[in-house]
Amino acid sequence: MNALAPLTAQIKPAEELHRRAVEGSDASVFPQIYNQDTNIVIWQRDLEQTLTNAVNTLISANTLKPLELAVSPEDAFDKLVTALKPSDNNRDEVNTLCEDIALLVEMFCCLFDLKRAGLRLKILDKPMCPRFHVDKIPCRLVTTYQGVATQWLNHSDVERSKLGAGNLGKPDEESGLFKSLNNINQLQQGDVALLKGEYWDENEGAGLVHRSPPVAENEQRLLLTLDFI
Repeated sequence: MNALAPLTAQIKPAEELHRRAVEGSDASVFPQIYNQDTNIVIWQRDLEQTLTNAVNTLISANTLKPLELAVSPEDAFDKLVTALKPSDNNRDEVNTLCEDIALLVEMFCCLFDLKRAGLRLKILDKPMCPRFHVDKIPCRLVTTYQGVATQWLNHSDVERSKLGAGNLGKPDEESGLFKSLNNINQLQQGDVALLKGEYWDENEGAGLVHRSPPVAENEQRLLLTLDFI
């Protein structure tokens, strides 16, 4: 399947279509990203305790570093292990994290018929993208292994004219972009989400509006993103 291939069915302009979120308790929910009326799909995942413990250990020991890699399902694990340079003291923890990331790479590439994906692994102590925005991409996978996770708005709750310069310098909460703080949705630690962007076919004007969450003082996030190459 190719997310950018022209659709044969007659499709209304993006602004006339309802956009919705789809949630599920396992990865079988992912193909619903191909539904034209869907702009976010969320696998509501509970992290295995061994993975949570591994991540906590690696962050506490300050052994993780930001990574940007081009990976394939075949080489993702090896490239990650090589980049993270495990020691005898943390080899098991590094392998546990890399195995999980490699699995997500395989899922992402299979779903979108990609040979490679652009991988970013970041430790954040402040919001990377603190304002609500849309991405000029087809689709992105995001998951937070530790800490607070991505915030997003339902398509029906957004006044899109207030995005970017349309906010007139006002904070998101005061710009009129949305009506109430209750409109803000938030992923949970461990959730794996597919965020449809503006460059998905026939999705201009309907890319998911989202932002990085505020991070409390002395707290950190471990964020993974996967993108099309």
